[in-house]
Amino acid sequence: MKILIVDDEPLARDELEYLIKKSPSLKGVSVTTYQAEDIKEAQAALLKNHIDLMFLDISLNEENGFELADELKELTYQPMIIFATAYDEYAVRAFNVGAVDYVLKPFEQKRIATALEKAMRVLALNKNSSNTQAKPPADAVSEMLSIELADRSVVIKKADLITATVSDGILTITTHNAKYETKHTLAWIKEKLTDCRFMQVHRNAIINVESIKEVQPWFNHTLLLIMSNGEKVQVGRAYRKELNKRLGM
Repeated sequence: MKILIVDDEPLARDELEYLIKKSPSLKGVSVTTYQAEDIKEAQAALLKNHIDLMFLDISLNEENGFELADELKELTYQPMIIFATAYDEYAVRAFNVGAVDYVLKPFEQKRIATALEKAMRVLALNKNSSNTQAKPPADAVSEMLSIELADRSVVIKKADLITATVSDGILTITTHNAKYETKHTLAWIKEKLTDCRFMQVHRNAIINVESIKEVQPWFNHTLLLIMSNGEKVQVGRAYRKELNKRLGM
């Protein structure tokens, strides 16, 4: 089980890690813990590791833990969240975003154990659910993509897709000569685009690597991609290293 602790206080992170590893709720479970002090570090950990559970503080210096919770909706998988904070007034909002539990500082061993028990039950239910769903064989994966629009559905070749970006809850998919807008999420299309030619380069954007025309330096040590259809896509800092590796830069 991979657990990410997100808190801007090093002592709080260390204490929580200690209580997690001591918890009887995880007896016999192989546990790996990671720490992050802000959203940027948390994003990097989430991209590099398949995190099962995240202990998330609400107050992260100038940032808010709910911002990170909202970003998780764009991932192809959904880590469980336990909010671990000094503020008790956000509990309702926490459960509205799907949190498993809400624990208050100062942390107590018994309370952390109870939260972990809940997480283990959810994890077990999710595994049982996924095991009962039949998966198609690898050679049955379609090379076509059906996009549901407001008044009809269109079908395109996945290879023709250049970008998929989300803005204001609308997913925009572009090809060389067309643009489609749908209410699907970025997580939805990322699950469809399993070919290695497709890559997420920003929390709001997926691109076809083979359709990159130019790579330009951008603000705050980021990059700007010029695609073959002339579209410009910003690369998030958390994604730059992987893109450089993919492009041999």
